[in-house]
Amino acid sequence: MPTIRFEREGQQVGCIEGANLRKAALDAGINPYKGLNNVNNCGGLGQCGTCVVEVIEGQRNLSPRSDVEEVYLADRPANYRLSCRTSVNGDVTVRTRPDSGVGKGSNSLVGALKALVGKK
Repeated sequence: MPTIRFEREGQQVGCIEGANLRKAALDAGINPYKGLNNVNNCGGLGQCGTCVVEVIEGQRNLSPRSDVEEVYLADRPANYRLSCRTSVNGDVTVRTRPDSGVGKGSNSLVGALKALVGKK
């Protein structure tokens, strides 16, 4: 059984292999959202880019970045993920609500459109 370690909260949560990272966090009472994104989010549909986490350890134990993540996280490091688009396949340590995770660059609809248009 994979273990998700939430660094900021100091919690460890067991989950089934293939579990959705956002759902596992919420089920454990861990909030992946920051500020107004607590009420202004898409509910896990991968359409807002606000449930960003930073993977500290175990990135190889997560599903690959989806096309949606590639757009929303175009200007973020490779270890940043949208928790709603991430499946957990092994032990991982994440930091919820990273300081540089939300509200800049492509982590917005306008930024995502700019990222798409800017691709050659």
